[in-house]
Formats: sequence, structure tokens, C-alpha cells
Amino acid sequence: MASHSTTPRRPVAPLVLGVIIAVIGLVLAIGGAWLAVLGGSPYYLLTGIAMVASGALLFRRNIGGGWLYGAVFVATLIWAFAEVGANGWALVPRVVAPLVLLIAVLLVMPTLSVSRLRWRLGIGASMLSVAIAAVAAVAIGRIDAARPIGTLPALASAGGDNATMQAGDDWPAYGGSYSARRFSPLTQITPANVGSLKRAWLIHTGDLPSDAAKGTYGAENTPLKVGDSLYVCTPKNIVIALDPATGRQRWRFDPKVPDQAIPYTAACRGVSYYAVPGADAAEACANRIIFGTLDARLFALDAHTGRRCARFGTNGEIDTKAGMGETPPGYVSINSPPTIVRGVVVTGHQVLDGQDRWAPSGVIRGFDAVSGRLRWAWDMMHPGWHGYPPEGQIWARGTPNMWTIASGDEALGLVYLPMGNAAADYYSSLRRPQEKDFATSLVALDVTTGKPRWHFQAVRNDVWDYDFGAQATLVDYRGIPALVLPSKQGDIYVLDRRTGRPLTPVGQIRAPRGGVEPAQRATTQRVSLWHTLRKPDLTERDMWGMSPIDQMVCRIQFRKAAYKGFYTPPETQRHSIEYPGYNGGTDWGGIAVDPRRGVILANYNDMPNYNRLVPRAEANRRGWAPRNQARGHIGGAEGAGDPQAHTPYAINVNAGWRLPFTGMLCKQPPYGGIRAIDMATGKTIWDRPLGEARTNGPFGIPSMLPLDIGTPNNGGAVVTASGLVFIAAATDNVIRAIDLRTGNMVWSDVLPAGGQATPMTYSSGGKQYVVIYAGGHHFMETPVGDEVIAYALP
Repeated sequence: MASHSTTPRRPVAPLVLGVIIAVIGLVLAIGGAWLAVLGGSPYYLLTGIAMVASGALLFRRNIGGGWLYGAVFVATLIWAFAEVGANGWALVPRVVAPLVLLIAVLLVMPTLSVSRLRWRLGIGASMLSVAIAAVAAVAIGRIDAARPIGTLPALASAGGDNATMQAGDDWPAYGGSYSARRFSPLTQITPANVGSLKRAWLIHTGDLPSDAAKGTYGAENTPLKVGDSLYVCTPKNIVIALDPATGRQRWRFDPKVPDQAIPYTAACRGVSYYAVPGADAAEACANRIIFGTLDARLFALDAHTGRRCARFGTNGEIDTKAGMGETPPGYVSINSPPTIVRGVVVTGHQVLDGQDRWAPSGVIRGFDAVSGRLRWAWDMMHPGWHGYPPEGQIWARGTPNMWTIASGDEALGLVYLPMGNAAADYYSSLRRPQEKDFATSLVALDVTTGKPRWHFQAVRNDVWDYDFGAQATLVDYRGIPALVLPSKQGDIYVLDRRTGRPLTPVGQIRAPRGGVEPAQRATTQRVSLWHTLRKPDLTERDMWGMSPIDQMVCRIQFRKAAYKGFYTPPETQRHSIEYPGYNGGTDWGGIAVDPRRGVILANYNDMPNYNRLVPRAEANRRGWAPRNQARGHIGGAEGAGDPQAHTPYAINVNAGWRLPFTGMLCKQPPYGGIRAIDMATGKTIWDRPLGEARTNGPFGIPSMLPLDIGTPNNGGAVVTASGLVFIAAATDNVIRAIDLRTGNMVWSDVLPAGGQATPMTYSSGGKQYVVIYAGGHHFMETPVGDEVIAYALP
């Protein structure tokens, strides 16, 4: 038989790997050249060229391609650690993808070598891969813990809370009391036993979005507990009274809010409780629930039966749009609980952002808590008007509004209003002097007269949507009645609440000039010198991604954008970077204060926005028009294509500065955290990332990584006298308990939906409960749900 010689099959893997490395190198070389021209790092250009050469050699089955890529990886490690040190998350895009390619190269190289070297290369490749992976894991693990910086102050006498209703067995107001401390004196659940906390009950409210309202829900609700009832408000303002021990429904009231009334978000942060002084407890509406709705009605219900209080307004309701003129559906809504001081129900309202410079008025009203009669109205453009506008006139349009929650001082007769901006947040030339004076300010209003007593402005002529989102928290500070005022910029101020005088150092910084309105920009801006949550200005090194390619894209975007640091004005020819973005710092979740230890708990966001003012002609071509004139779509990210009608520019905000193709944020983690601050000194006690990476990942795919990346968060914390902090807020759908002393997480539970709400705690039948509304949030991209969940010890 004839013998046949066979040629050994040549491996295909080097060819495939060579093509992959060469293509990646080509992308890096082209993008890297662009970045270098913009003044950025030359690393990507040089690495791209070397990878193209490495890929070509591997394609030719030349072992030199492997050695060249090994040299590229070593150079990458040196560059990465030189840029960011051992910052684990910062190393991810710089090292992880190149490491994966290195492992592939090392596994392929034995097929290219002479046979006597193959076994050495194989063993060496395996050992090197394991070693590099171990180093990377250790580096990333470095951020998965609280960072203790100071020590917890010793227990001291509690600062007095003069609110008429106090947190304790009850939770009678949104912030615990109208002092908004979010502090409970309960001590049954402790750091030692919280690990045994279990679900005591769970109920479904039944309020889920219709097809027309999908992409708009975000409950944001904190229930109240007074006496034998727990009061919950759903996204479309259905109020439900529950048995606080079992969750059994006592009554339910549905105001029938239409979907068309939903503004940016369908949310009901809470309701308010009022006991009529001197009334017989058995009398109808002697105790009442007062709340506003998304279609701007104000209701009063009997707290025991849920029936309307017929003598309040007209059959238990008031149309707060009266006197405003034209108010298209969704333009005026009440999504925060009113504040009741000295029998006056003080309410603001949300005016839909970004639609029209002459949107409805931001007027603040005070109604009689018993009759519903209008006691006063504060329209900053008409300070002489005391009630409804004169016949044939309306309250001034476009003025700053208070969309969030006020706090109140019963003894001083003051309510503290966190004010927003004038309509059209990102353009200021049409603003009137009064608007410039009161916008982005805390205004102390006299509840008897409805007149401002004082105001404290945080931003001069704001074009960054830095309105105050959080309640001011009332405290005693060195024997002085004070308030702690957090801000979206991250600055925290302590003011004398009688006069508005700062009690802690406040400074001025030089503000960048330029933008489309250079003459409108202030030369200086106010900052807190006592404490700020704000991090240093961004640099190119802070850019992130899941790989070197998208990190390079973010670096290119950074170099192309206008960025002069904090308070960079918006531009139209190119994007501008706003850092922090409009979600904070601190937003509507506010802060919690332990008055016995003198500790502030502040959760915060740490993300930029990527903004551009869009000329009117371009906005018209894109079809951007006010909602009542547009296609009717509701939802989406705030500021993304807002028309700002009757100004020269629309605004396009990339909230969080995300890449469109991966959904990843351009700034490196963490994106949110929680910090304990010594109120006596303003010094940080500990600071930790808030939120795990488990539900986050590229292309919207959950990574399931149990690492504290620090996610965006909305909602606040509650702190107890036993030394526990309960908080959800983050996008990982987890409620957690944190040890106040160390900052370490000591308990957690995965929620069935997003926890973008502030929890609360109370006692019923001798047992302490912790309750959270797991409603999810469209803006935070967490699952929407309708669950109210109570936790207790077995």
C-alpha cells in the first residue's frame, strides 16, 4: 500500500486573535490621534499602533506578536498605576480588557513556539494570569468598605425640637416632624440584633402605571404613622390607611387623577396630618389628612374614615390652580406634602421644568387648615397682593416655585421654603430682579402674614438647575436655634433660623465667565467653607468606561467640551460640563440628623451632566416644543430636549453624562455615597459608597457584582437613637442598615422594586417597625412596583 504524508494542521486561534487585536488597535490609534490633537493623553495613539503591529504578527503566526503584546500590557500597567494609583474602579477600564487579551495571547503563544518551550510558556501563562487577576481583584476590593476618617461624638443632651408632633412611637410628618431631622428615639432595633430583622408584612397598593403612563412612575413616598394608622400615598395620590402592625387596609381614597396630569414624574412624597385644636376627637375631621395631587388639588380627609372633610374648601378639596391663568395638564402639580404651622397649610407646587419661560406662576399659598380659606399668597412679583389676584389678573408667570418640602418652626411662626429657579432654568437674560433675588434661595416666610422674613441665596443667577431640593433641617447649634441646609452643589450651610445669618464659615469663589450670556454671569459664587460633599474638579483622568475604547471616547468628549470647573456656564457651539449635575449633591431626600450625638447623615450623588444649549431653529427642526404643543409623550430624562419656549435656546441635558451605545457613565465611580459629619466641627466621621454594582452594567445588563460601586441615589435616610441608619435610595434595589459608629453595613434586604423613597420607623404594640415604599423610579431606571414593606424583629 502506498504511504501518504500528512501536513500538520496549523492552528486558527492566532489568526482570529491577531485580527481582534489589530482591529482594536486600529480603533485606539484613530481615536487616540484625535485625543492627542485635542491635547489629551498620547497613550491610546501609541498603544493602538503597537497593537496593530502585534495583531499583524500574530496573524502571521509570528511569536513576536505575543511578546509585543506582553510589552504593551506591561506599559499599560505602568501607565495605569501612574495615572490613578491603586484606585480599583479607575483601573477597571485601563486594565481588565487588556488583561483578558493578555490571557488569550499567553494561551495562544505555545502554539507558535518550538515544542521544547511550549510547556514552559503554558505554565508561565497560567501563573501570570492568576497573579494579575488576583492583583486586580484586590485593587477593586479596596473601595468595597466605609472609609473611617474621624470618631463618633459622645452622647450629649438632645437638642430641643419644638415641633408640635414628635417622632417616637409615631412618625407624624414627612421628616419625622416639621423640624425634618429624620431621627427616631426608638432603640428596640440595634446594631447587635438588626441582623435578625425580617419582613413583618407586605402589601400591594394596586397603583401601577397604565400603558399611557409607563416611563413616568416614581413613588418617592414616606408614609406617616399616627396612633393606630399608617398613611400611604401612591404615585397618583391614592391615600391608603393601614393597620401599622399587620398592613391590613382600614380605608382607601382615590382622587381620580388622570394620566394627563402627570408632570415629569408621578410621585406623592407624602401627606400631612393635622389635629384640630380643641376639637372633640369623636367629631368628624377632628383629625385630618391633608395632601395635594398631581392635578393641583388640595384635599382634606377624615383621618379615621377617609371621608372628605366637607367644610374644607368645596366638599373637602381646593383647586390650587385658581388665579394662575392658563395651566395645561401636567404643568402644575403638587407632589410634596404641605407643611402646617400655626394652623396654616403652606403649599408650593411643581411647575413642569423646561417648557416655557412664561410657564404658570410659582406662587406660594397658605390655607386655613380647618376651613380651607386662603389666608395669604406670596407672589414675589406682586408683594402687595394678599389674597387671590384682583379681578382680571393672574399671579405672575414664570416665577420660581417650591416643588419640594418645606420645614417649619411653630415657636417662631416661620416656614422655610427651598426655592427653585425661574422658568427656563438654563437661560437668564429674561429674568426680572425679584426672580434673580429669590431663586435658588431658602426663604423664611411668616405664616401669619405670608411675607418673607429673610432669605439666603446659594447661587447667583442660576443657569445650572441648582434649585434647592432638600428640606432644611432644624437643630440647635451651640445653643442657637439653627437649621442645616444641604444643596445640590454639595455645600452644607448652618444658619440662624431666626435671621438667616450663617453660623459656619461661608466664602466666595471666582466663577467662570463666558457662555451665551457673559454679561449675566456673576463674577463670584457662594460656597460653604464648613463642609461640602463636592469633590475636586474633573480631569481627563477621571473619565471611565468598561474598556479602553469607551474610556477614550469619554476623554475625547471631555476635551471637546467647555469646562472651566465648578459653575462652567452653558454654551451652544459645544457641550459644557456641569459638575455636580442637577441631581446633587443633595436632592429631595434631604439629610438626617442625630441630635443626641450631633451627627449629620448625608447621602449624595457624584455625577456630572453633559449639557448643550440648542439654538431655536435647530430645536424647531428636532420638533422640540412645549408639552401642550408637542407629540404628547411624557417621561424621559429631565432636560433632555426641553424646549424653553420664548427664549433663544432649548436645552439638551445628558444627565449623568452617559455614553449612548453602552449606557455607561463617563465619570469613574463612585457615583453616590453616604457620609457622617460631626455637626460641632464640620469634619467627616466616615464616608462610604452607597449602592452595589449588582443591577448595573453595560448595555443595561446587570453585572450581579456584590461590590459597592456607589450608584446614583434618590431618597433619604432615617437614623435611630440605637445608632442605626436605614436607607435604600440606590439603584441596586436594596434597603440596608448602616452602623452609625463605623459606617459598615450590618443588614440588608433586596426589594421587589426600586427603593427611591425615604424609609420611616415607628412602634406599634410594643414592637418597632421599619417601613419602605418600594415603588421604583423611571428616572433612576429601577423596576417599578407597588409594594409597601414593613420589617421587624421576630
